[in-house]
Amino acid sequence: MTRTSIIAVVAAAVLSGIGGAYITQMNAPKPLGEADIRTIVGSMIADHDATQAASQEDPSTEVAAATINPMIEQYLMDNPRILQRVSERLQDELAAEERENTRVALASMTDELYNDPDHVVIGNPDGDVTLIEFFDYNCVYCRQSLPDIARLMQDDPNLKIILKEFPVLSAGSLEAAKIAMAVSKTDADYWTFHQALYTGRGQVDGDAALKAAEDLGLDKDAITAVANSQQTLDAIQRNYAAADTLGISGTPTFIVGDELIPGALGYDALKQMIDNVRACGSADCTTQG
Repeated sequence: MTRTSIIAVVAAAVLSGIGGAYITQMNAPKPLGEADIRTIVGSMIADHDATQAASQEDPSTEVAAATINPMIEQYLMDNPRILQRVSERLQDELAAEERENTRVALASMTDELYNDPDHVVIGNPDGDVTLIEFFDYNCVYCRQSLPDIARLMQDDPNLKIILKEFPVLSAGSLEAAKIAMAVSKTDADYWTFHQALYTGRGQVDGDAALKAAEDLGLDKDAITAVANSQQTLDAIQRNYAAADTLGISGTPTFIVGDELIPGALGYDALKQMIDNVRACGSADCTTQG
């Protein structure tokens, strides 16, 4: 195998779809170093030479690692930007794979996400697009997202919003979530209660949630009984299970159409995704064929 043909194999291995398949087996989505590329390409060349040797009966076609490694190193030194190109391609492939896995998972959980009898619905219950938020009352970024949710409801009369209690930050968060779910079973204005918990001072716990419920005229003992019921505990557990299946670990996390989006995106980004669902059926129309 000549030096020219080896270099050709190196270039093909790094830049072709076959090389990409090897690279996507790397577990960590981080920029690849020179040693990483040398290892990947070296294995590609070894496979290439083994195939040639098997088909030609001539053992002289095998190239020793001592010959290959310096050539790989020299090629990468002469073309250092190839490392950046490979890293960028890896990131693109991993992101596409993650999006597809998320879409499959979301499609398999339609009933759990959209038809749970105990989740809270605000906005238009018959809206043509649904926005789901997993939240925690002690989450700073959820608090920051509150005005965005309020504005979306005001500006979009056809938007349905599902709020899923996901208390992960403290024991106080769990107690507040239980009270909130009990409030949602009454005729009281849940949205007013919801806003009160986010706009109050200090940590939100069971006592703070009970105070907000009493401010709406609800009976403390009755709310506490519902909050501690098995139905309430089961409902929160279903949210935990759904989050676990989808890989949700933090709040806020939004679901719009076929996309799962962690973090406080802001009004404009959420609105664009909602508009995209109406336009093409996906939160990201650029990925649609």
